[in-house]
Amino acid sequence: MALLRSALASAIVALAAAPSLAAQPGRAPATSIRPADLVVVNAKIYTVDDSRPTAEALAVRDGRIMFVGSRRGVNAITGPGTKVVDAHGGTIIPGMTDAHAHFMGLGQALRTVDLTGTTSYQQVIDRVVARAKTVPAGTWIIGRGWDQNDWGDTRFPTHDALSRAVPNNPVLLERVDGHAQLANAKAMQLAGVTAQTRDPEGGRLERDSSGAPTGVFVDNANWLVERAVPAPSKEELRARALAAIDEMHRWGLTGIHDAGEPRANIELFEQLAKEGKLELRTYAMIADDSAALDYYFARGPQSALYDGRLWIRAVKLYADGALGSRGAALLEPYADDPHNTGLLVSPPAHLEAVAERALRAGFQVCVHAIGDRGNRVVLDAFEQALKAAPVADHRFRIEHAQVVNFEDIPRFAELDVIPSMQAVHQTSDMYWAGARLGAGREMGAYAWRSLLNTGVVIPNGSDFPVEGVNPLRSFHAAISRQDERGWPPGGWHPEQVMTREEALKSMTIWPAYASFMEKDAGSLTPGKYADFVILDRDIMTVAPNDVLGTAVVATYVAGRPVYERR
Repeated sequence: MALLRSALASAIVALAAAPSLAAQPGRAPATSIRPADLVVVNAKIYTVDDSRPTAEALAVRDGRIMFVGSRRGVNAITGPGTKVVDAHGGTIIPGMTDAHAHFMGLGQALRTVDLTGTTSYQQVIDRVVARAKTVPAGTWIIGRGWDQNDWGDTRFPTHDALSRAVPNNPVLLERVDGHAQLANAKAMQLAGVTAQTRDPEGGRLERDSSGAPTGVFVDNANWLVERAVPAPSKEELRARALAAIDEMHRWGLTGIHDAGEPRANIELFEQLAKEGKLELRTYAMIADDSAALDYYFARGPQSALYDGRLWIRAVKLYADGALGSRGAALLEPYADDPHNTGLLVSPPAHLEAVAERALRAGFQVCVHAIGDRGNRVVLDAFEQALKAAPVADHRFRIEHAQVVNFEDIPRFAELDVIPSMQAVHQTSDMYWAGARLGAGREMGAYAWRSLLNTGVVIPNGSDFPVEGVNPLRSFHAAISRQDERGWPPGGWHPEQVMTREEALKSMTIWPAYASFMEKDAGSLTPGKYADFVILDRDIMTVAPNDVLGTAVVATYVAGRPVYERR
């Protein structure tokens, strides 16, 4: 992408011209330079900086990279007050950024019933029953993470067995993709859901042969029960946020592109940042709410607030649903559900109107689109908005870009649209994606190489808590297209793999570019934030499956350790 090359070149030129160590990053600086606050030695460093791809030591001062190069070089700037860290031969990479995840969703998942990994509906029920024994009758029980595709019976469950097992507590269980919910009878009663409840636009209630709700709500129907759930207290929201930050640090994340938050949550992030507790580069996308958009558009784009902890300059919209719940909007019917083409959850005119407003206000637009129809609708909306309000460096994004028609793949580069993708979704979905899509459409699914070959960049993420937090699972998926057992041999459509260099960029410099941070983050370059991770294995050389066993030894944000393995 021409914009990326230009932006990176500008950053390198600026650093080279500065009266600092950036001009000769591998050479020992003059002795008049104030000593470093921190040096890390005895490491294999992958800088993601083409001017010096590898190094053995780095130095930090005032929260930014001061020097990257040889051990001899850091010796010259090590003073009496300098902290020296021996990496013991470990691998150092730039701090990883999850380019599409859900900050508060993770916090909630850490404090509710975890249903990930369940292999049957009965396991789901058992976990809910166990929680019900610990709370008073009438207390809402919230859980998430079930996936009927992992069960012997892959049909959507019905509420009956759950309602019999837990009759006195309202229960609401979110599917792994966040696009469907399962409610028991008590929850539906409190929410006023009956056989007479109509499907909302962009959503549906699963029903039995008599028309009665079975307990499963898809996409825009989710709010029918969610509206009855008591709002969490401010104290609970704060606890969720802090728990999520700790969890991200544990896995080597120093940044997150938070894919849609209401104003109240963004204001919580601001408060934590003021207190010095938002130890994370947080790129907060504003959820699609007219009042919130009015407020933030009037305020204008906000970048690097609170010493580079918070950015508020992007909007998150939704075009369609998810593939796993057959809500992704397809151009032709699902291969395994021939009367269903999925759901458009937002009118195309709304996407175009918000995109045009955002362009005029200086904001980026990021739109969830999974199906080939969903992606086409978004590309069309972007194209029209850009004609109405031309902006050269808009960096609009499609979040997921999971199934793209072959005719639309070149349009990403033509419109300078960034496909923000999650490699780990491919390895989670590959077992059933072919059955959903059919052989022809399958070729345009998770098509990283086809997109990269057009000149775009692909920021990589996990969509947690849809997937686990560990970013190295996405790195592994990107380079192998295999699961943890090495299946399928050779990888699922291996022609679409990324190289290791691309996979590392997809978690570092490409997310930085996708969030307008490339001058300050994404590589270990003098002058940039001193965000880095020490790993116990060299992910650039070990066998692909050994990547999954790699552990984070330490995570640093602004040169300060925020996680250290005990």
